[in-house]
Amino acid sequence: MSSLFTFLGGLGLFLIGMQVLTDGLKSLAGEALRKLLVRFTQSPLSGAATGAIATAILQSSSATTVAAVGFVGAGLLTFNQALGIIFGANIGTTITGWIVALVGFKLELTTLVFPLVFAGAMLKLFTRGWIQQLGWSVAGFSLIFIGIDALQAGMSVLESTVTPETFPGDTLFGRLQLVGIGILITIVTQSSSAGVATALVALSVGAISFTQAAALVIGMDVGTTFTAFLATLGRGTAMRRTGYAHVVYNMMTGALALILLTPFTLLISSGLALDTAEDAQIALVAFHSTFNILGVLLIIGFTRQFATLIETLVPGRDTEVFDPPEDRLLQDGAAATNALAGQTSRIAVSLVGKLNASLQPAVRHRRLSMEAEKDALVALAHYAARIRTEPGSPANFRLQSLLHAHDHLSRLERRLEGLEEIVPAFGREGVKTSLGEVGAILDDILEHGFEEALVGRLDWARQAFRARREELRLSAIARVSEGGQDATAALGGFTAMRWLHRCTYHIWRIGIHLENALSDSPRPLLMSEENRIETAERADAA
Repeated sequence: MSSLFTFLGGLGLFLIGMQVLTDGLKSLAGEALRKLLVRFTQSPLSGAATGAIATAILQSSSATTVAAVGFVGAGLLTFNQALGIIFGANIGTTITGWIVALVGFKLELTTLVFPLVFAGAMLKLFTRGWIQQLGWSVAGFSLIFIGIDALQAGMSVLESTVTPETFPGDTLFGRLQLVGIGILITIVTQSSSAGVATALVALSVGAISFTQAAALVIGMDVGTTFTAFLATLGRGTAMRRTGYAHVVYNMMTGALALILLTPFTLLISSGLALDTAEDAQIALVAFHSTFNILGVLLIIGFTRQFATLIETLVPGRDTEVFDPPEDRLLQDGAAATNALAGQTSRIAVSLVGKLNASLQPAVRHRRLSMEAEKDALVALAHYAARIRTEPGSPANFRLQSLLHAHDHLSRLERRLEGLEEIVPAFGREGVKTSLGEVGAILDDILEHGFEEALVGRLDWARQAFRARREELRLSAIARVSEGGQDATAALGGFTAMRWLHRCTYHIWRIGIHLENALSDSPRPLLMSEENRIETAERADAA
């Protein structure tokens, strides 16, 4: 019984070590990872290479996949590009097996890693910034090897009682049974890396044969998709398509691996003595990497067709364009912020489109419904409140900008609700010209998005409209004072010009904040800066 507890404790330490290592590395390389994934994912092949590198760095295919989904939600990556990252993540996750096989079993690290755990914990507790995250990563890396040592100690007791004969035999049905066991192990441990480490330990003490271990690893590769798939049920299109793509692709790769197992065993046995523990372990991780690399090479040329298949299995829903980002992304503040940026941008474009439509003579007198945008802004505010980012980090600066943008979107939506009162004055002197000027800018935004040049034009327009508004106000006061016009009629043009100026002002600020939120190097846009600009606007309006 004590050996079982030792084994389970070792497995727990391994899992904790993997989680701590991933958390530390993710914080350490968060912004670099964002730039790596976006900048070098221009094709499925480069996406696969980038996904493999990112997963090897983070030691977590889930973290890479979540980041990719966040980028799709933000519009930084297409679904086809994200597929390349998902394919590559399967290759990157095999690095853990190589670390365990080449370092965990071959080097006596126990006496070294305990002090490293202490040193890492001290750095985490008493330092800040990248040194703190480095210490956390070192502690996690060390816990992995302590876990491996405990796994070996617990499994060694079973060396004489558990043998390959205890498990299903080396037949097609036996291999399928072992694949099923591998799937269950991954579902229970929530980590294919932990499953592979367990298989390597069992292989080292002779509890299972090479082919049995290989079948287990195939199942673990398939099983790693289970949690991700469950998390996508009932979610938005991007998340559900990612989940289905992960499952379908890993099942295809698993089928390929089963076909390759016998020829691979025959080929590698000519150079390695698979009955020795070290050779069998090297062969196992080599098999794991081989079928994942081969799977990527075979699918990469058919990425478009594969994407079409997934899009057919998971059709989009017209009503979900304003669905809030996925809850699962909240585990990674940067990914959640990226998805939030994408949804904020979509709402902004929708409101700009409705404002632009309202300026057209044919639809000016129609009541435009903005219930969808209004509800979406409320849902987005609740989602943003749950995002956690590191103070002073690029993700935190992005989140600041998005909160500012959300405030201006809400105020723009309220302005549009008062459109009916303003429309009768759209034909007045000065207002009609301004409508044409802002309409041209809005047309370009709808076609090209909030580009820097368009944001600059908006700034020019809102300043020009502010001056024009004051001219209309003074002119109206003069006409009323001379008795030439009643106050309501005289002030109509001024009221319409003020409305148009404020709408343009809000769109300008939305553009600035969205541009910053989607930038590679966002800057802090503090409330004091926003307040200063808003105070100046209000002073001019007084």
